[in-house]
Amino acid sequence: MKYLLTIVMASVAFTAVAADDPAQTKREIVQHRTIAAAHEAAAKCMEAGTDEEICNAELAKTCKGLAIGKFCGMKHTHEQ
Repeated sequence: MKYLLTIVMASVAFTAVAADDPAQTKREIVQHRTIAAAHEAAAKCMEAGTDEEICNAELAKTCKGLAIGKFCGMKHTHEQ
């Protein structure tokens, strides 16, 4: 819970900074779209019947340096 609160507070701080900097806002838009595309590719990978571990490994590779965590910035309910 403490970790989640830290992430939320950091997100709010970054959002406040982005509101004052149009260039930062544009960078964040690109980042969100890149993360979304990576998740869409992971979903298609799983739909194709590929093992989830392989799809998640590709997701992690695509998102390296872009988002945090094992699932590229998204927490799944089945995460262990």
